[in-house]
Formats: sequence, C-alpha cells, structure tokens
Amino acid sequence: MVVGHLLFGYVSVDRLGNVWNSLLADENFYFYLLGGFIAQMIDGALGMAYGVTATTFLLTLGVPPSVASASVHSSEIFTSGVSGYMHLKFGNVNSKLFKTLLIPGVVGAILGAYLLTALEEYIYIVKPIVAVYTLILGVLILKKALMKRIEKRPFKKIGWLAMLGGSLDAIGGGGWGPIVSSTLIARGRHPRYTIGSVNLTEFFVSLASSVTFVTLIGFSHWQVIVGLILGGMVAAPIAATLSRKLPIKTMMILVGIVVIVVSLRIIYTVIQSNFM
Repeated sequence: MVVGHLLFGYVSVDRLGNVWNSLLADENFYFYLLGGFIAQMIDGALGMAYGVTATTFLLTLGVPPSVASASVHSSEIFTSGVSGYMHLKFGNVNSKLFKTLLIPGVVGAILGAYLLTALEEYIYIVKPIVAVYTLILGVLILKKALMKRIEKRPFKKIGWLAMLGGSLDAIGGGGWGPIVSSTLIARGRHPRYTIGSVNLTEFFVSLASSVTFVTLIGFSHWQVIVGLILGGMVAAPIAATLSRKLPIKTMMILVGIVVIVVSLRIIYTVIQSNFM
C-alpha cells in the first residue's frame, strides 16, 4: 500500500498508458524480463547479487550506466518485497536478526543515496575497496563450507554492518547481500535464516534508497523498471523455495562462488577502466 501511494503520487494514469505503449514497442522488453528473472533467482536463493547481476545485464543491452542503476533500485522495491514475503512464508526469517538489521539498514540506504547524488564523481574509489573485502569473505565462506563443522562466533556489530551495507548498496548499485549476508555467513550464521532475514530487510532498504533517489532525481525509463519487476516477481517464489531446500553446505559453496565471481568482476572492471 505504501509503495502504491508513492508510485501513483509521482505517476499519472496518462503516464502509465504511455509506459504500457512503450513496453509493447520496445523490442528489448523481454530481455529486461529475463534479466530481472535471472537476477532475482540468484538473489532470492543465495541472498545477494541482484543489483550486480541486473546492472550487468542491462549494460550489455546498451542501457546507460546511470539509467541502469536507477532502474535497478526502483525495481528492487517490488522484487525484494515479493522475495522477502516468500522467505517469511517459508519460515526462512530469523525475527531477531531482521529487527537488528532493519533500522540501521534503512538509515544507511538514505545516507548512501544522498551521498551518491552529492559526490558521484568519487564513487569509483569505493567499489574496488568493497570488492576486495567481499572477495576475502567469499574465500572464507568456501573454506568454511569445506570444513566438517561450522563454529558460530558471536558478532555484536550487526547494526553497523547493516548501515554500511545499506550505504554501499545505494552508492554502488548493489552490495547489500554481498556485504551483509557474506559477513554473517562467514561468521558462522545459518545460511538459510541469514539469507531469508537479509532478503526481507532488503525490501525496506530498497524502498528507502528508491524514495530518496526519486526525491532527488525523479523517475525514468519505465520499460526497464517494469521488465525487471515482472521478471523478478516470477522468480521470487521459486528462489525462496530453493533457499529452503538446498543443503547448508551446498548453499555456502554457491554463496562463496557467487561472491568471488562478482568481486573479481568488479575489480577487473575498475582495472580495465583506469589502467588499460
């Protein structure tokens, strides 16, 4: 309901009609659907990489980087909402962890969205630092997955972790899952409940950053946003079911591989754009 009020507060009925007509005329619309489906399958099952996957997919279709980032953040309101609901329905959410992540994550998302619009030219410095951090986490997760016993160690700075994850997600177009899920799983938390709780929190984080972006820069490229939303909503229940049924060891191995691949890709992109 809140999302609906926000959406229709900015978009008229006439505008929606124009959007629908543009969807029918855009030959790339089905590719946007596919991109949303693939990104949400990965994010819903493994708790990360929606932003990175969707943004990469859009860039390969020739969508400008700024448009890709704004579109992904807008679509995440809906896809993360459906994904979070399905995880909650399937019992994948730890209520205590969710409550601990919620407020700091939202505050971080608002701050990150504001910083992105105010200091956009310096964002290139942040991405490689985050990528190196998540790369190390990916290796650590794989190492733990191959061990016979996962020892859970107390992690008392979850709130600060959520604030950092929310900020960097808004700034870099992705990072909530790789930072928050990876850190918690690497410290021994159960992958199923970590992924479910982080996914549910992601809805509120995405909503906060998107409302901030809309307030500052407005909406654009509805055909991209709608394609990502519809594709992601189809994938969300399937991904949540997979997350529930996959063995812990398998989930940790998959999470580790995804984190490592995404991190290496970001590092390579930074090196390519600055030194090659």
